[in-house]
Amino acid sequence: MAQARTAGYDVTAVAGADALVFAIGAGLRKDVGMAGQATMASVGTVAVPGRAKPPKHDPGDGFFMRTLLSPAIKRVASGLYADLAVMEATLMDSSSDWTVTRPPQLTDGPMTGTYRTAYGCNLRRGLRASRADVAHLMLDVIDRPETYAKLIGIAH
Repeated sequence: MAQARTAGYDVTAVAGADALVFAIGAGLRKDVGMAGQATMASVGTVAVPGRAKPPKHDPGDGFFMRTLLSPAIKRVASGLYADLAVMEATLMDSSSDWTVTRPPQLTDGPMTGTYRTAYGCNLRRGLRASRADVAHLMLDVIDRPETYAKLIGIAH
């Protein structure tokens, strides 16, 4: 069985590890820049300077999300999404085996194991996911090469 360690920002704590689960996100405007800087490593439809123009809509978004909710969220949290876009672009350009999970609103609910996933896009009607289920998915994909270099949407 694999041994898990919590490393925080101590890079030396993960030296020699076979895998790294890096869970980062920002919920407040003061956190803008944290994800991109931490990876120095495009969130779907958010532009990243120096990269190809992103698609106008995520293929997993339904009508309501595409026309109302997504544009409103981008206006309110544009800096946060731009930061995540830089993080994803850096990972995509790296030689690492990476997997990005994209949860919607995180909750403190229990681990259910009954979440839905979609590869390369968001989930229709996927509005929430518990932190415990996101952690479950992240640990589940570590040893699955078919998930490497993939974006995985997750929601209940």
